Amino acid sequence: MSKIYAVLLLLFCLFYQETFASDPDPVQDFCIPNTRTSSLESCKNPRLVTPDDFVFSGVKTPGNFSDTGLSAISVNQAKFPGLNTLGMSFVRADLKPGAINPPHFHPRATETVYVLHGKLYSGFVDSTNRVFAKVIEQGDVMVFPRGLVHFQMNVGKSTATVFGCFNSQNPGTQKIPNVLFGSGINDELLEKAFGLSLKQISMMRRRFLPKRL
Repeated sequence: MSKIYAVLLLLFCLFYQETFASDPDPVQDFCIPNTRTSSLESCKNPRLVTPDDFVFSGVKTPGNFSDTGLSAISVNQAKFPGLNTLGMSFVRADLKPGAINPPHFHPRATETVYVLHGKLYSGFVDSTNRVFAKVIEQGDVMVFPRGLVHFQMNVGKSTATVFGCFNSQNPGTQKIPNVLFGSGINDELLEKAFGLSLKQISMMRRRFLPKRL
């Protein structure tokens, strides 16, 4: 990632956090979680906090790609303690040509995405079922309002990379296919809702039910 992109991402997230704050306002400058089990304090003593507590290096390169060609590295306060109580989190997503980020939504956050490189068909659906979608390219920014279903598909010839910011340190993610066919909703209800046969529903369940370890 070039230096100019790093600067742009920093400014982007700082502006986004200040403008679209969602979580409760903090009552101190910062709160690095105290991992000492013997302490009753939830935050580390500020005198023991170091610059390393505010630096995260885990999004320099893509994560592992799924069978569908999507790699996503989600970062919240659990991975990056410096984010704790600041009301924000972020994600790096990489999509191979033709890959999709399937329809999903975040119940507790608005998301703003910045395209580092590549070309994606990207959009969301509002509560009247109107689709707001277009192809976005390097340098473009798009916002997905809180709680609305949104999606992305790489329509370029090379891997696309986006960086997303959330105005919550715990935005939550619910993928529509997994919610419908991987959550244990009654088969008869799904049959009536979608006009699918039980055989088709069974096939969908095998694809989206969580794998047992």
